[in-house]
Amino acid sequence: MVRRLLPALVCLLLAQPLFAQAPAAGRVTGRIADETGGVLPGVTVELRGPGMPVVTAITGADGQYVFENVKPGTYQLAVALINFATVNHPNLQVQAGATVTANEVMHLTLNAEVVVVGKRTFTNLADAEDPAENLVGIATAASQGAITARQLEVRPFMRNGEVLETVPGVIITQHSGEGKANQYFLRGFNLDHGSDFATTVAGTPVNMPTHAHSQGYSDINFLIPELVAGVQYSKGPYFADQGDFATAGAGNINYATVLDRPIAHVEGGTYGYGRVLAAASPKLAGGNLLAAFETSTNAGPWTIPDSYKKYNGVLRFSKGDNLNGFSLTAMGYHGDWNATEASPQRAVDEGLIGRFDSLDPTDGGHTYRWSIGGEWQHSTGNTLNKIQAYGLGYDLDLISNFTFFLDDPEHGDQQEQVDHRFVSGVKAFQKRQTRWGGHDVQNTFGFQFRNDNIGEVALYHTEARERLDTRSLASALVTSLGGYAENQIAWAPWLRTSAGVRVDGSRYDVTSLSDPRNSGTTNAGIVSPKGTVTLGPWKSTEFYLNAGTGFHSNSALGTTLRFDADGNAVDPVTPLVRAKGAEVGVRTVAVPHLQSTISLWTLRLGSELVYNGDVGATEPGPASKRYGLEVANYYSPLKWLVFDGDVSFSRARFTEGADAGMYVPEAVGAVVSGGASVDNFHRTFGAIRLRYFGPRALVEDNSVRSEPTTLVNLQGGYQLLKAARLNVDVFNAFDAKVSDIDYYFASRLPGEPLDGVEDIHFHPAVPRTIRVSLIVGF
Repeated sequence: MVRRLLPALVCLLLAQPLFAQAPAAGRVTGRIADETGGVLPGVTVELRGPGMPVVTAITGADGQYVFENVKPGTYQLAVALINFATVNHPNLQVQAGATVTANEVMHLTLNAEVVVVGKRTFTNLADAEDPAENLVGIATAASQGAITARQLEVRPFMRNGEVLETVPGVIITQHSGEGKANQYFLRGFNLDHGSDFATTVAGTPVNMPTHAHSQGYSDINFLIPELVAGVQYSKGPYFADQGDFATAGAGNINYATVLDRPIAHVEGGTYGYGRVLAAASPKLAGGNLLAAFETSTNAGPWTIPDSYKKYNGVLRFSKGDNLNGFSLTAMGYHGDWNATEASPQRAVDEGLIGRFDSLDPTDGGHTYRWSIGGEWQHSTGNTLNKIQAYGLGYDLDLISNFTFFLDDPEHGDQQEQVDHRFVSGVKAFQKRQTRWGGHDVQNTFGFQFRNDNIGEVALYHTEARERLDTRSLASALVTSLGGYAENQIAWAPWLRTSAGVRVDGSRYDVTSLSDPRNSGTTNAGIVSPKGTVTLGPWKSTEFYLNAGTGFHSNSALGTTLRFDADGNAVDPVTPLVRAKGAEVGVRTVAVPHLQSTISLWTLRLGSELVYNGDVGATEPGPASKRYGLEVANYYSPLKWLVFDGDVSFSRARFTEGADAGMYVPEAVGAVVSGGASVDNFHRTFGAIRLRYFGPRALVEDNSVRSEPTTLVNLQGGYQLLKAARLNVDVFNAFDAKVSDIDYYFASRLPGEPLDGVEDIHFHPAVPRTIRVSLIVGF
């Protein structure tokens, strides 16, 4: 009997704890959404506890997940999805018989790829309810960031290109007519018109290789600020998906695919400024059709009015969400203007001209740009695929006179630069999340193709816009192909690494019509390894170590050049110039609603693109090195109040040749930007902005320096009705008599020595300017 009952008794005793556990178990459930409130399906949710294997759940179409029969205790909840920062909930308490609800909001990473974009798609980490939970994976460098639509809406912009001035350390200015591309400064660079800063708008590249005026010419006058959903930026050559020109940095300007409501914007101001914008995004065929049209005119304070007339339009159809979708975008822009170039200081000091006068009243230009682009993105939770394709037509006819009567005492030195091209390209990549040996891994593979068919790139000698002779005339076919791979591994909760490599090849086919000896074909290739180590977070703080190589290209015309304009034999330039960079940085959200970043960086270039005032363009120069410090802060103590402040210091020197150890002319040393903004406080809006553009060496031995430029801008607004807002912007509020930019080179005025006179040439900042606008939503 005992033998028969003993097994049954043992089973009963063993079973009692199991049955007892069922009613004591808890339950964990929740909903995962993005910043806009949209649910996120396919999210991987992991529940980790001491002495137990990791348990995984996947969110359904409603964004919901659930863990059943969870023992009482303390757990860690980790939420992961490609394109989003990992959310960590470190102290999740589960009690016996209770259901714990853990709803989480995921934030897009600072380099997220998104096709369907709203004005609230991007948020600053400091505005999150619990920013520390979203710090992991939000970025791979301290100098990486995203400017949100909210930040842009409460900042005054005198020029559309100043949208990029929201990037910490960037200066946007102008040395000619307003229709010409802006002048850019960043990290010890005078970037001229974009030579070492890669820019894209709505998925379409802006920089132009082998441009008639300057290598990497980046004209964003076609930008419509009201459509911008966010500006993603990075600095340094550490990112495998970035190729040509992305040495000092890169900016990706995202256009919204849907607006909160249709808008009509009417604006007028001093110096003949006027602007009208209409935009709407109605539902169409299960998606949204964004349509916007803008026209503006601006005379400026110049004696010869700029008379800048602009016509600009966007048509964009999109369908989908943050995870899956597609868009088709058409953009068209036309601009026509007069120009007042930089004036020699001596001419103003001697009373020959005033600060806003012109020595050549016939300078100016006209341009157009039209483009068609498509983007498709598909995500399955662990995999993200994206394909982009674009085609654009571009034309520029630029009339300038930089040296007046130095080269031709009789007819003057006016020149016409012509660039006419068609550009086509494709970009595609795949990101895949997996696990290797128990570690979370993300692998990325991608390729990029671009072809610039330049029908005419020319330089003519002109007088009063009439051609006198041809100095250079060519056509070129510039083809580039790049592929990259990147591996990211989370070795531990406090240690993550990224290793990548990029391979680029270019082909240049040049037909020189002005000198057939300079025709030819050149091929070049370059391999660029990159790596990142991320440590933390500890106390809501992450640390970053970045290193990598990149490149910028030189003009195709220089790669086949054998004889200069005087017939002298010359050596061709290196097609692809190596850049090497490294950075140490920190990002912290330890103080509630304050995000701060600090970066200590260095960058070396195999050849410097320097400005030549004699021809008004960039030319290859000696090798150089730079290093610097950047500090950026964003603080939002209240929902309606934001403070921000950025400080950048840098040092730039040549490292080779006769100029070794000498200053790089025009390299910016100090930049300070800061302000405060009020967003809808009792129906009022406002902002005050300060921008300090530090002094710069204008020649290699630092014997001639520019003066600093400090400007203060103001904005005030009032919500008249629910759908109507009145804004007043005041630029250069204290009417500072400073320069937008300064150069030092030789020029000649009538009666001066034939060799000319070395002098500072300056373009004055626009005096105090007031603009009033009415924005109506429907």
